[in-house]
Amino acid sequence: MFRHLGQSTSWTEARTLKSRQSAFVYLHVALLYEAAGLAMWRNDMLPTRFGPPWIWLVAGALIAAVIVVGLYFWQNAWLARGVWALHGLRLPALVDGAFFRAGETRLPGSFYLTAMVVVLINLWMLARAGWDL
Repeated sequence: MFRHLGQSTSWTEARTLKSRQSAFVYLHVALLYEAAGLAMWRNDMLPTRFGPPWIWLVAGALIAAVIVVGLYFWQNAWLARGVWALHGLRLPALVDGAFFRAGETRLPGSFYLTAMVVVLINLWMLARAGWDL
């Protein structure tokens, strides 16, 4: 059903596999972010100035589900590229938290360093799907 919504007819079996792999890697990244958000919420570490944290956790889960389904079934290179670009915007905050603000926050630098490694792996898989690397 979803496969014909934007998938190029010239996609090879290998490129289809790359898109599906990127979907599963993104799913795992989303699960990690949701689990971190839930743990931070339970420890009163999430701000409430933009509303209750549970709303943002639900919104994040819904957005992640749409992206995973889109990458897996739609297999559009532009979707992978767009998610790659948006996901790459996380890197400056992760680098800052991992290397420059260790003493100023309640979260250890290892939290940010681990997230940075996970994001880089996800970027790699999205790039493979988006640019057929």
